Amino acid sequence: MAPILCSFLWLIAANLTAMLPSRDHHWRAAYALIAAGVPLLGWITLTGGPLWGMAFLVGGASVLRWPLIRLWRWLRGLALASWQERN
Repeated sequence: MAPILCSFLWLIAANLTAMLPSRDHHWRAAYALIAAGVPLLGWITLTGGPLWGMAFLVGGASVLRWPLIRLWRWLRGLALASWQERN
């Protein structure tokens, strides 16, 4: 029960952080949330099973969607550059 409670507290903290004004567009907060969320995701998956782990992963991804979009674009750019080098 403790990991589920901690995950809900993480989600509340993430949403409250998103409501506050920020000069760096919340990137520092996103890094802190990722650093806290990854071990929390492992703990939830270990104790609650893969269904709870996936639920928390989806909830965290919905909160941290811009870092995921940036990661996707960066990986796509690497793949495109690698493909262009070969051809």
